[in-house]
Amino acid sequence: MVPPEIFIAWASKSGAPWLYLFALASMSYLGGVIAYFLGNRLFLIPAIKNHIENKISLHIVNLRKWGGLFVFIGAMLPLPHSIVSLACGLIKYNFKNYLLWALFRYVRFVIYAFVIFQIF
Repeated sequence: MVPPEIFIAWASKSGAPWLYLFALASMSYLGGVIAYFLGNRLFLIPAIKNHIENKISLHIVNLRKWGGLFVFIGAMLPLPHSIVSLACGLIKYNFKNYLLWALFRYVRFVIYAFVIFQIF
């Protein structure tokens, strides 16, 4: 789990930094989608399903209600986006809503790029 800022700094040294940035952001977004589906599949394991349904069911209701904010925070802050995506898959958060909120991952990359491209 390497922070994306390192790759953004690397992209700033390329001939087409914005193209590389878009490719990096797309890979990050797709990695989150893959993590979402991994979370969906993990939910099929009986021990995990029982734990989620019995131990943290109250939290799941809140996560489904406020999941967009959860995905936004995971997309914009240095929290691991893949962990947030995996959790969304585990709780069966609406996939279309997840995809929309996860688009903020691109916003994060652009904001960081403006800062990092100015430094490097």
